[in-house]
Amino acid sequence: MVRTLLIVGLLTALVATTAASAAPRKRHDVLSSATSELMPGVTYTREVDLTAAGPVVLDVVTAPKPDGTVYSLAPVLSKGGFSGTQTLTRMGRGLRARATTVGVDGDYTTTSGQPSSILMESGALENQPNVGRTSLGITADGMLEAAKVSFYGTWQATAGQRILTLNSGRGHFTLFTPAYGGSTPLETGSVAEAVFSWFPAAQASKDLTGTVAQVTSAGGTPIPKGGAVLVARGSDYVTQLSNEAPVGGKVTVHLTLTPDWSGNASAIGGGPLLVEDGKALFANGEAFPTGTLQSRSARGAVGQLADGRIVLVSVEAGTPEYSVGITSYSLALELVKLGAVTAVGLGSGPQAGMAFDGSLLTRPSTGVEKGIADALVLSYTGVYAPPVAPVLSPNGDGVGDTEALSYRLVRPATVTATLNGPNGATVSIPAGAQPKGSHTFAWDGTSASVPQAEGAWTFSVSATDDRSVTTTAERTFTLDKTLGSLTVSGRRIPTARFVLSRKANVVVRVERRSGVAVKTFNLPHLVAGAHHVSWKGKGVGKYLMRVDATSAIGTSSLVAPFSLR
Repeated sequence: MVRTLLIVGLLTALVATTAASAAPRKRHDVLSSATSELMPGVTYTREVDLTAAGPVVLDVVTAPKPDGTVYSLAPVLSKGGFSGTQTLTRMGRGLRARATTVGVDGDYTTTSGQPSSILMESGALENQPNVGRTSLGITADGMLEAAKVSFYGTWQATAGQRILTLNSGRGHFTLFTPAYGGSTPLETGSVAEAVFSWFPAAQASKDLTGTVAQVTSAGGTPIPKGGAVLVARGSDYVTQLSNEAPVGGKVTVHLTLTPDWSGNASAIGGGPLLVEDGKALFANGEAFPTGTLQSRSARGAVGQLADGRIVLVSVEAGTPEYSVGITSYSLALELVKLGAVTAVGLGSGPQAGMAFDGSLLTRPSTGVEKGIADALVLSYTGVYAPPVAPVLSPNGDGVGDTEALSYRLVRPATVTATLNGPNGATVSIPAGAQPKGSHTFAWDGTSASVPQAEGAWTFSVSATDDRSVTTTAERTFTLDKTLGSLTVSGRRIPTARFVLSRKANVVVRVERRSGVAVKTFNLPHLVAGAHHVSWKGKGVGKYLMRVDATSAIGTSSLVAPFSLR
């Protein structure tokens, strides 16, 4: 027997029915919509819309404007380099020690596993842009910029400037940085490689100068951490590199982005541009294969509202009965409805998805989560309180007798934690200076062995970390002893028995294990005491007996499995 949720939602923590942060929408085509809090200030809405083509499932995260301290928005490169793809959930789990995160798929992924366009992390350029598609820049103050960005790179030593590419297998000269991976790619033909044991981070609009430590001609050369490798391809260009950049020689690289995004904190590829100045765009003229934008597919996108808040959107696809997916232009219209003044599409197709704290929020369109080259991740570095069970019922029946309360720190902090209940009741929880990590404790509904009042309770935790930054997190639940001791007996005529501690309106449902209800009993105004309900059912199989009791305190639920023979 297990206690079930009062409202179905993310991680047992559904707290509202409409995103307070979303702009008003036409509701006539919305089949269902429910919102939960992922982390302080960040909400998640799962909505099912009815369209002429069929149902469409939208997943929407709304978050505060990134401030670079508590909240940040930035790309994350799979495996920390171009060495292969990684699932969104695995990337999220890898970030858990540094932040609580929610992420969406990032740029389109090439057949070799690289992002298809620009990638900039912490101001360092790691992949050059695709000039035919819109790129997304994120400024230091948390604003989104969208533009078609071009790239021009050069290197110079003892002679004139030579044109180069960045972390690419194309061109006569390429600069490979640690973002590419552990070593340069294997090459065919005549190759020369100048190795820099130290080289500046690849920032645009700056002269980047390093000293050649080694010259090789093998390909597959290790890229030093904190260094770089300049590769020449073809006999004429090998000669130029060998003559102009010998061991001990200095080489200066200059990388230019147009428009000048050198001051941006980060950037990621994707496209197309979906919303500009609050208006949805059809995205004509972007360099995508025929049908990529017009087909119904799973898609990702990011937008910014007029007040600076961020929206991450993932549209699911799969079967016509579940979700038919969406076209690029229809996604643009959805973002306008959400209030976006700027929005850019991200990857589409089987790689599209959304994950929170390393767990998927979306259903993969192919049934299996696909690897991606990079992700766009919203990170929160304050105190995080995981969801709690919605009902604490310390009535001695062995179900829901304690409430597991916990919080997680990604930095050392001084913590204050309390429980606040009806009529101003307060229960202090020992905390103080705490190391980073998860901290969990259980509450049985008492204080100093004295039972506390039934009703709504709030678990509050405040943490001041080693940056002197203070954040808070809250979770609510109900202390409710109304319903208890549910059992089901009888294999031919199953009978549910339960106990009420006060008057309540009770609904008993017989359900298949899939959740489909086959019989409902409405039992209003039951008095305190023991009660039972029998079902003269037909159909051999495994079932659930679900009991919901609504009293002056609230609604609590119990469910017990049984089999019918």
